[in-house]
Amino acid sequence: MGEISIKNQINNNLFKIVSQCAVEINCEAFIIGGYVRDLILKRPSKDIDIVCSGSGIELAEHIAKKIGPNCNVIVYKNFGTAMLHYNDYQLEFVGARKESYRNNSRKPIVEDGTLEEDQNRRDFTINAMAIGLSDNNYGVLTDPFNGLSDIENKIIRTPLDPDITFSDDPLRMMRAIRFACQLNFNIEKECFEAIKKNVNRLEIVSKERISDELNKIISSSKPSIGINLLSESGLLKRILPQLEDLKGVDIIKNKAHKDNYYHTLEVLDKISIYSNNLWLRWAALLHDIAKPITKKFIDEIGWTFYGHDIKGARMTENIFRNLKLPINEKLDYVKKIISLHLRPAMLVEEEITDSAIRRLLFEAGDDVDDLMLLCEADITSKNQKKVEKYLQNFEVVRQKLKEIEEKDKIRNWQPPISGEIIMNTFNIGPSREIGVIKNAIRDAILDGIINNNYEEAFSYMIKEAKKIGLKKTN
Repeated sequence: MGEISIKNQINNNLFKIVSQCAVEINCEAFIIGGYVRDLILKRPSKDIDIVCSGSGIELAEHIAKKIGPNCNVIVYKNFGTAMLHYNDYQLEFVGARKESYRNNSRKPIVEDGTLEEDQNRRDFTINAMAIGLSDNNYGVLTDPFNGLSDIENKIIRTPLDPDITFSDDPLRMMRAIRFACQLNFNIEKECFEAIKKNVNRLEIVSKERISDELNKIISSSKPSIGINLLSESGLLKRILPQLEDLKGVDIIKNKAHKDNYYHTLEVLDKISIYSNNLWLRWAALLHDIAKPITKKFIDEIGWTFYGHDIKGARMTENIFRNLKLPINEKLDYVKKIISLHLRPAMLVEEEITDSAIRRLLFEAGDDVDDLMLLCEADITSKNQKKVEKYLQNFEVVRQKLKEIEEKDKIRNWQPPISGEIIMNTFNIGPSREIGVIKNAIRDAILDGIINNNYEEAFSYMIKEAKKIGLKKTN
C-alpha cells in the first residue's frame, strides 16, 4: 500500500463523483491499469479504466445521471462494460473479474471476482496497480506485484508465470514488446524467454490485433527498439518475414553490400524524428523490402538491386493484405512513396531538368515533401563528407521542386482539357482516341513543350488530333 496523489492530475471533481456514486450504490471503485501507470510516469493519458466490486454498467449509469443530461453511457452488455466521456476523458467501467482460458482461443471465460483476482489477470505488473476511490481508501495505491518498483527499475514483467500468461493470451507478447519500446523499458529475462517459447501461439491471434500492436511499435519515438525485440524473440518471422530476409551481408571479390535490415531500421528511426505519419514510417520500413529478390552481383559494378523500388511497391500490397492493414488510400500512399524513393537521387546523378522535376511533381503530388524526407533519411553512410554531399544535392532538388511548382503548378495537376471538351470539339463518343490526346497534352506540359493553361493545351489538342485523323467540328 502507498499514497498516490491524484489531485490536480485531471479535474478532481470527476474522481469525487465516481467515489460518491460508488458509495451510493454500495460498491468499491478503483482506477486501474494504464492510467495509474501513466500517472506515476507523468505521461499524459485520456483513458481511465474503473473497476468496481459490482456492476460496472450500473456504476457508469449512476455517474452519468450525476454528471447531467448531456452525459451518455455506451453499454456493451456482452462484455459487461460501459463507457462514458467527460470533457476530454474517456472512462471505461467494469466489475472486478477473474478469467480462465481454453487452449485454442485467447478469449477468456470470465467470472465475477475480487480486486485481487482482477489484478491477477492483468498482463504486466506495471498495469496491475490500482488507486482506491472509496472513502476509506481514496488515493491509496494497491500494488500486489511491485509494479511501482518495476517502473522505477524500468522492467516489463508479468504478475504471474509468464509462460502461462503468454500461452493464455499470446497478444501479450506483442504488448510486452510494445511497452518496452514505448517506455524504453527492459523485458525481464524470464519473461522474454517465455515469449521466445510461445511464438507459435501467435497463430490464434487475429491479424488485426497483431497489426494494431505493430502500428503502435512503429509509431513510437524509436521504433527500431521494438522491431529488434520482435526479431530477437522470433515473432518477426511470424509477422513480417520479408523484413527478416533483409538481414546479412554477402561478399564476392572483396565487394560487400550493407546489411539492409539494420539500414532499414536506421532509416525508420531517422524518419521518426521528423514525422509522426504512421504511413510514411511504413514506407520507410518497407522501402528496401525487395532488395533480397533483386540482389545481383555484376563484376564491373558490384552488388546491384535494380528494380527494387517498383517490386517493393508491388510486394507492399501483399504485405498489407496479409496483415489486414487498410487496402485504401493509405496503401496507395505507401506504394507511391516506395516506388518513387530512388527518383530524387537519380535526378541528382543526371542533369536536373525542368521536365524531370515536373514529372516527379506530377507523380508525387502533395506527397513530394514526404518523399524528400524519406530520401534524406535514406542516407545512412558513415562517411560524413558523403552525407553532406547527398544532403546538399537533395537541397538543390528541393529548391528546383519549389521553383517549378510556383511556375507551372504541377502538384496535384488537373488536365486543362477534359475528355468532355475533346468529345464536343471533335463530335466523338467515348473512345481510345480521347486517352491518346489527353496523354499527349499531359506529356507536352510535363516536357515543357507547352505551358499549363487552357489556350496552349487546346491548340496542342487540335494539332495532335489531326495526327490520328480527327477534325474540329465547330
